[in-house]
Amino acid sequence: MDNKIQKFKELVNESNNIVFFGGAGVSTESGIPDFRSKDGLYNQQYKYPPEQILSHTFFMNNTDEFYKFYKDKMNCLKYEPNITHIKLAELEDKGKLKAVITQNIDGLHQKAGSKNVYELHGSVLRNYCMNCHNFFDAEYVFNSDSVPKCTCGGIVKPDVVLYEEGLNDDTFDGAISSISNADMLIVAGTSLTVQPASSLINYFRGKNLVLINRDTTPYDYKADLVINDGLGNVFKEIWF
Repeated sequence: MDNKIQKFKELVNESNNIVFFGGAGVSTESGIPDFRSKDGLYNQQYKYPPEQILSHTFFMNNTDEFYKFYKDKMNCLKYEPNITHIKLAELEDKGKLKAVITQNIDGLHQKAGSKNVYELHGSVLRNYCMNCHNFFDAEYVFNSDSVPKCTCGGIVKPDVVLYEEGLNDDTFDGAISSISNADMLIVAGTSLTVQPASSLINYFRGKNLVLINRDTTPYDYKADLVINDGLGNVFKEIWF
């Protein structure tokens, strides 16, 4: 493993247009539960299946039940960035990392200092009235007594991509452009099984593809370097 981490450091040092593409494994080390692991949200028992709750149809038809689950399980405000978030922000500050693409909705990359972040699945930090589109912060939503409402009477909806909803076109296009122009792509903390996000890896035409994940992925065969370990174990050894 030490040899792989040393190789990773060498690839970072020789690259000048790096893009990072991360999934739930980036934030689990901050304490945020993931969805698909054996202890993840999708393997816990609720009144309704979590994948059903987190759908557009359920939100529209069972808004009260949606918000009971959402406030209980999706509140990320108490969590802090971990070593991976911090090291990525440092790498961007040095001008080597050009973009972070994330499937997470917790805002921890920005909290750590990253500026150019493409949030494929939105963010709990942004919420909008479905009627007048007025903005509300996360505290307003999570501290509301029941379904958060706007002063106009409209329901406030989190700016997160639910099942049955499409990704934001500008965000997805920006992610494609960043990956297409990168000379190094670091894919980390994701099983690369969720579409269309996992398809982004196919746009990489650069020199070095690195996959960091505890488990194998369907794209390991494409990588120049595969590190099967926790992100914290890798990034704590990296000094840029």
